[in-house]
Amino acid sequence: MHRTVAPVTRGYAQACYLTSGRIEEIMDNATFKATLVALALCASGAANADLGVGIKGGTLGFGLEGRWRPIPWLDMRIGINRFDYDNTGTQAGIDYDATLSLDTLYLTGNFRFPLSPFRITVGAFSNGNELQMSSQDTGGADFDIGGATYSSSDVGTLKSVTSFANTAPYLGVGFDFEIFGKAGINLDFGVLWQGSPTVTMEADGLAANVPAFQDALELERLELENTVSDYKAWPVISLGVVYNF
Repeated sequence: MHRTVAPVTRGYAQACYLTSGRIEEIMDNATFKATLVALALCASGAANADLGVGIKGGTLGFGLEGRWRPIPWLDMRIGINRFDYDNTGTQAGIDYDATLSLDTLYLTGNFRFPLSPFRITVGAFSNGNELQMSSQDTGGADFDIGGATYSSSDVGTLKSVTSFANTAPYLGVGFDFEIFGKAGINLDFGVLWQGSPTVTMEADGLAANVPAFQDALELERLELENTVSDYKAWPVISLGVVYNF
């Protein structure tokens, strides 16, 4: 630290500087010791809390998971799942390219049973699951939209997005098999309640803004919405491996 001091007051300033430096040294030592104590407490808490990390795969995609067990019969888990599944299929006589985008973030509480790998799991998911559909090129063939026939130029490309509630409750059971308290295998079986789906459908052809076509498109949308309503209860099956610290 550099200071500029007038000659007349230099002696007094030096004394003040030495005193100030001593106080700063004491404060630095106190802060250092407090930091060490805080780190020690954190390390001790982490060691006693039974922390673990794992990877998993299943009907929600591939994921990463962190686990914290504050007491023997309860642990908390936070994780993320993601996967995009591409496929083709036919809906109401129209061929589509489809992408099922799985995207969830979750927090669960897991109630364990003494001397048993069995547990009951309850939790909440931040749900970004979506089904995206785009009609395939018909090569000039007509479309049947809502019971009416339209040319491919009138329809253009049909696009649909199916989404669900942003927050979804989860209930399930699981089994945790651990080896020497360090490595282990997890199995989960449950249901994610996504709620009733929200379906959008639009076309970009010449008839896109014609009222009669819009009415037919709405019938098509309602039919698709009825088809995907079965997905409001999403079955969850997953297999994971975990390492405990």
